[in-house]
Amino acid sequence: MIRDTEDLKALLGVPYTEEQLDAITAPLEPAVIVAGAGSGKTTVMAARVVWLVGTGQVGPHQVLGLTFTNKAAAELGERVRKALRKLEDEELDDPDSDVEESVGEPTVSTYHAYADRLIKEHGLRLGLEPSARLLADATRYQLAVTAVRGPKELRYFKGKVADLADKVLALDGELSEHLVSPAELREHEEAFIGQAESFRDPRNGKAKRGYTDFLKAAEIAKQRIELSELVERYRDLKLRRDLIDFGDQMVLGARLAEERPEVGVIEREKYKVVLLDEYQDTSVAQRRMLVGLFGGGHPVTAVGDPCQSIYGWRGASVANLDDFPEHFARADGSRSRGYALSENRRSGGHLLEFANVVSEPLRQKHTGVRQLRPSEEKADKGWTRVGLLETAEDEVKWVARMVADAHYRGGIALREIAVLVRKGNQIPPLYEEMHAQGLPVEVVGLSGLVHLPEVADLIAMLDVLDEPIANASLVRLLTGPRWRIGPRDLALLGMRARELVRDPAEYADRAGRDRLAEAVAGSDPTEVVSLSDAMADPGTDLPFSEEARIRFARFASEIRILRRRLSEPVLDVLHRVISVTGLDVEVAASPKLVAQRSAETLAAFLGRAADFQDLEGDQSVTAFRAYLKAAERHERGIDASLPSQGDSVKLLTMHKSKGLEWDAVFVPHLAGAGQKPRESWVGSGSVLPYPLRGDAEHLPRLDDAGNTAAFKSFKEQAKEYESWEDLRLEYVTVTRPRYDLVASGHWWGPTQKRRRGPDTWLAGLHEHCRDGHGEVVVWTGEPEADAVNPSLGAVEARWPVLPDAEAAERRRVGAEMVMAALWRRQAAGLAGRDQSGARDDFGELGPGSVEGDSALGGRGGDAATNSVTTNSVTTAVPQQHAAAAADSAASVADVPGQRASGPGAAAPDGTGPSGAGRPGVEAHEAAASAEDRAAIASWDRDLEALLEELRRGSSVQRQAPLPPSMSASQLLRYRTDPARFRRELARPMPQPPAPSARLGTKFHAWIESLFGQQALFEYEDLPGAADEDIADEVDLKELQDAFLRTPWADSVPAAVEQPFQVVLAGRVVRGRIDAVYKTSDGWEVVDWKTSRSHDADPVQLAVYRLAWAEMRGVAVESVSAAFVYVRDGQTVRPGGLPGRDELEELFAEG
Repeated sequence: MIRDTEDLKALLGVPYTEEQLDAITAPLEPAVIVAGAGSGKTTVMAARVVWLVGTGQVGPHQVLGLTFTNKAAAELGERVRKALRKLEDEELDDPDSDVEESVGEPTVSTYHAYADRLIKEHGLRLGLEPSARLLADATRYQLAVTAVRGPKELRYFKGKVADLADKVLALDGELSEHLVSPAELREHEEAFIGQAESFRDPRNGKAKRGYTDFLKAAEIAKQRIELSELVERYRDLKLRRDLIDFGDQMVLGARLAEERPEVGVIEREKYKVVLLDEYQDTSVAQRRMLVGLFGGGHPVTAVGDPCQSIYGWRGASVANLDDFPEHFARADGSRSRGYALSENRRSGGHLLEFANVVSEPLRQKHTGVRQLRPSEEKADKGWTRVGLLETAEDEVKWVARMVADAHYRGGIALREIAVLVRKGNQIPPLYEEMHAQGLPVEVVGLSGLVHLPEVADLIAMLDVLDEPIANASLVRLLTGPRWRIGPRDLALLGMRARELVRDPAEYADRAGRDRLAEAVAGSDPTEVVSLSDAMADPGTDLPFSEEARIRFARFASEIRILRRRLSEPVLDVLHRVISVTGLDVEVAASPKLVAQRSAETLAAFLGRAADFQDLEGDQSVTAFRAYLKAAERHERGIDASLPSQGDSVKLLTMHKSKGLEWDAVFVPHLAGAGQKPRESWVGSGSVLPYPLRGDAEHLPRLDDAGNTAAFKSFKEQAKEYESWEDLRLEYVTVTRPRYDLVASGHWWGPTQKRRRGPDTWLAGLHEHCRDGHGEVVVWTGEPEADAVNPSLGAVEARWPVLPDAEAAERRRVGAEMVMAALWRRQAAGLAGRDQSGARDDFGELGPGSVEGDSALGGRGGDAATNSVTTNSVTTAVPQQHAAAAADSAASVADVPGQRASGPGAAAPDGTGPSGAGRPGVEAHEAAASAEDRAAIASWDRDLEALLEELRRGSSVQRQAPLPPSMSASQLLRYRTDPARFRRELARPMPQPPAPSARLGTKFHAWIESLFGQQALFEYEDLPGAADEDIADEVDLKELQDAFLRTPWADSVPAAVEQPFQVVLAGRVVRGRIDAVYKTSDGWEVVDWKTSRSHDADPVQLAVYRLAWAEMRGVAVESVSAAFVYVRDGQTVRPGGLPGRDELEELFAEG
């Protein structure tokens, strides 16, 4: 038993502060803990559970803990369990203690998982079937796409299907988070529109003076009404399929709490204490559910920090934390008490000085927030460095050098370095530059991944295949390094696109670039021109270059081929795109560092595509595109991706950094304006009007007058509201590093004509450094008033810019030399040489021996060969060589002032390729240096490698990397058959139904019920899922009887279905131990086996044994392990189980 706080500190070995002890030992009543960044909130919650259990106020099974992510739930649950185990160990050593009273453990879950359990247990009270399944992301977007493609015509809301599907889900989410029905929304909007129409001049139909903004907002309201009807259609599709999503969980949970008071009685009886983590991020629906269940003075402890509320854009309401004392009042109706945690044990004192400057306005706005103070040992630590560079390009290079310096000179591990950016589109330059510095980099989250070049090109190709009017994506591909279409041909393509849908005379007097811009911008899919159609049918009248026509035809052919396969799963479509476009070959043929970077990027994206499937395993490209659009639009992060434990620099957005920490944090691009303002309800149809939100009193208010002054006031309020959001984001960012913070900015962006300069963040950090808390590494002075952006200076260059211009130039020269050699061979009439295998000084040449544009840095594809006959001797030259040879002329001819040259341009005498016999090329060959000859020799080797790859064809197999996290069963499958396991990773296949596995789960659940309360499980952790020998329910009953005959049925385990995580060979291995028993000389872990054969792998027990030993902090030798074969009652204790070192070696990736 715990008698006082000294017992608690001695038991857990933590020197708690007085603030922490006040919160830990608070009485059993509602309370809110405002926990500053790095102040140990999880430690306090775990200790509070131990205090309440150890002092006899509650049992472990009477504690409910709720948080947001599975990671946070696992961390909180593990902290609580470890702390309770220490208490339990003392109880076990006490002969007067009743061990059985300690059996059971707290329930720790996510808010949504808890709501889901409520629905399954009590849904019938609302007429809901408990069989409703939770939607996967793929199904959500697929159903939204189906809703958008319904029969109803949209009069006010125009756009592409994927964009509309994203907006449907956005509005549906906001309606759910604030418990507003579509009908209630339409009633509000119709009243708003009616009020606005009263300010329309009946004579001309225009807005009266001063009311233009009101009528514009009314047009948005009309869009919102249409969108609400699509939301209803989407909800009806879910209902008919017996499906629910996360928003439905909270709506139904709130309804159960408010409409069925008996549910609250049951839950309060079950859980005597409730802990609410990250309460500042809860929504209105979540708050109403929790108040309905646990209000009225029930002991609820909410923990949060209003300064870290950065998820308002996805429904979080910081007002929930501010208003907790009223929402969760004491039993007598008085305000509940608040506690504060202010000692930051993460960051150095110098860093916290600036964090306190940032949080000062927030502390004035939110009551109960205190200044952060460092721990005693870190008071003088923490250092800030700032830099202000002339251009964004200079800044990116500076940041990469500083990161490299921190690692190579500062000795900071790569995994302990993070680069945080505001927007996802700032990631690619940093990613490429750090790779150029030889630094391994991991892009965390889909919002950053979609902006990387390889992925952006893949997404653009999906757009073009799925949406004929995806003109912007088509232009990206046409102007890219593969097709290299020049501005002149692009302008003509825009003209041709208009000719296909309207009278060309209407546009004859408009500039080509205006026509192209209009085609790309587009609005109504029924009226927008299609550049894709124009490319497939360029006509005969417009003066396209011959090379452009060839490339248009090839690209249109690829699109036709790929569109026939759009019904296949997304992953298969992506693999086809990669294969047809030759992207995989280009990646493999790139320089080592580039190839590694590109391969990692593509693998990460394909992994996300593989995860994108609905409950039936179906996928659609349109739904996937809508999902990607949402990821790009919500660059603050729609997914819950976490950084891996790999030794690499982590590159992610600031929003995704919340809850994480590193030794060194770099924050670039602190220049110009801050975070992009959130869309407001008067400007976006997918945003719920503020008056309908549950936290409306805390949001900007639009005056009923509706005139210009009212809208001006509203916009000013919205701007102020956004400034609070930006301030919270800054606070979160500057409290991530433990020791080093490096911030930077620039004066000139890559394309801007107006200067930027340091924003308020960087200016504040600059002053912070000048006050002695850091170092100003470089600070470029403000440019002159008439200065121009040096990044926009006129530079003569080849169009378009290639990824590696130097390598491309070497390839161009080499291609000229190869083509010249081919021409000489043809002219000499080398009859009798084997056309498919002829060799000369340049290696093996023949049909298909060089892939299309690859000689010039592009990506090749299949094409028919074009035969040139001389003296009755045919030398087969692939047709794509003609396009490749003409690439330079085709592209450069489109840009005034650039020379037209290349192996495919006509020679001055018109007899052959340019360069054949030309003095320039002869000089190249004669004057080739040793370095040039070495390069040519490397080309020979590359050709040999490409030919070998062509011969191998589809037989080439690449080894799929092991995931950073694996279940114990996955680990054992990898040990049994590594090759098969990797194949399953590379191409996951659906598994047949396994009734025996479900029965195995039932058996394990039955055993657990003998010894204590069952905990909430994640699906992949279900016990018994790997059991395959239980035939039917009769067999299950026989197994249960057999178990009751074993001596194990009469023993009380210390733990049942014990979850664990252990790191082996750099990977997190997770699983559950069936049972753990206390023995006279230590512990014994037990695994129940229902199979008939005694062939279980002892390595499984070795992993369990190691996990329990490390969880308990005891020597692995003090833990024994046993298989219990239930059918015959035999217990097998394998000998010589490997320890950590042997397991590390066993599972090391080869």
